[in-house]
Amino acid sequence: MEILAVLWARGSATVREVHQALPRKTGYTTVLKQMQIMAHKQLVTRDTSNRSHVYQANVVREQMQSSLVGDLIDRAFAGSTSDLVMRALASKPTSSDELEALQQMLTDMIAEREEKDTAP
Repeated sequence: MEILAVLWARGSATVREVHQALPRKTGYTTVLKQMQIMAHKQLVTRDTSNRSHVYQANVVREQMQSSLVGDLIDRAFAGSTSDLVMRALASKPTSSDELEALQQMLTDMIAEREEKDTAP
């Protein structure tokens, strides 16, 4: 995720640029290997036309977050979204603005569900 975060912020970067931008120091060859694996998994693309290969994220941040959250819900919370939300809210302080946004999201979701249930 840290590698992808660098690529999302920069648009594209070489392995050296990603290595230098990472918040915690990791060996260059470790970053290179991870980026090669990510290219194989099609999480990033690699332009090999120059001497230094240039990488770009091949997945949008929101798409990756959705995939990770879905996997977390299945693995750690036996498929229960509400258990995940309850644990997340209990684990760290939540601001009033965040709680209001969550409340509005829930209100909107309930309204959508009711709309679908009453549609012919």
